[in-house]
Amino acid sequence: MIATVAIVFAKFAPATANTPLEVDTVAHRGAAAMAPENTPAGLEFARHTHARYIEVDVQLSADGVPVIVHDVTLTRTSNAVEVFPDRESYAVTEFTWDELQQLDAGSWYHEDFAGERIPRLEDVIDYARSGAGINIELKDPALSPGVEQVVADVLAADDRWHALNQRGGLVVSSFDIDSLATFHGLAPHVPVGGIGGVPDDATLADHATWMASWTTNYRLMDDAAVDRVQVTGMEFVVYTVNSPEHMLAMVDLGVDGIVTDAPQVLERLKFGFDPLPDANGVVVSEVVADVPGVDIEPETGEHVVLHNTTDQPVDVDGWFLLDAVANRLDVGPGYVIPPDGTLGVYTGPGTNTSDRYYNDFGRNVLNNNGDSIAVFTPDRELIDLFAYY
Repeated sequence: MIATVAIVFAKFAPATANTPLEVDTVAHRGAAAMAPENTPAGLEFARHTHARYIEVDVQLSADGVPVIVHDVTLTRTSNAVEVFPDRESYAVTEFTWDELQQLDAGSWYHEDFAGERIPRLEDVIDYARSGAGINIELKDPALSPGVEQVVADVLAADDRWHALNQRGGLVVSSFDIDSLATFHGLAPHVPVGGIGGVPDDATLADHATWMASWTTNYRLMDDAAVDRVQVTGMEFVVYTVNSPEHMLAMVDLGVDGIVTDAPQVLERLKFGFDPLPDANGVVVSEVVADVPGVDIEPETGEHVVLHNTTDQPVDVDGWFLLDAVANRLDVGPGYVIPPDGTLGVYTGPGTNTSDRYYNDFGRNVLNNNGDSIAVFTPDRELIDLFAYY
């Protein structure tokens, strides 16, 4: 684990507009904290942040169309169960392109995004403006046989992809190294990047003969990983880093790129601006994810603690919290956190009190192995980002 990620914010000298922090921003699934992932709205938000890369996930529909969806199934990020209630499987690869276009891919995240559609890979090039590049992840390629050829064909069919590659704005990545090698053989001029735990030095040296970068989970790396990867000539990228403190810790370690669900936060940090300009003094002070016994035990289950650090009461009626896969915890009506007071927002059942609100999801939500929590007002202003182990 990285000891440096706990370093306090004040340790780092602020960047300025003249000396920005040198790290590439990779906007994860578009901008997954700010808009429904892998949708036009998310891609457009990411473009406006001036992220170096917008990362998307590609799979094949049942009729061979390269579609931008992260999960193996459609159940989390669409209304597929409602539109097609009698399907035996909701696997992405078992739906045709026409069927996928009947789905609402935005309401699950927030009602403001009702009607968002699943895009094709061909559509993504439209967002490679304002200097933004595109990182195409081959997602679960074993479930999409032939996806490597399809992606290579898409990139060859539109000159804008070639132009993007010429200016260093294109990369294809995957956890599946064999699939990545297949794609590299089909399109050797397109840079590729591996994803996974940092391998041994011999394997890194071999990868460096045909890969441009290596990406790993920042929570699982050690301090030596950056040098071990970079000495091979590959760039070292970490995912998915969502708190300002952890972003700065990664910069301090010397990583080349940071994958984040909130690219605007990292971009503001890089240029010396307040990363959370809408913050109002209410912060996440604690995440109790792994409670004794059952995680959703009535009254005492998993929860997030909001702390009002100000000397004035703060009305949090209608606020909501999102984890890294946009599971949503709501704050019920009428809640006000007093000065220096706290509010526990629980995922399970319980009796609501002035300092506890229970969502009663019926299932555990908080990841016991670590996650991030974003806090929003009803107007979707981002108030805080908190990461925990």
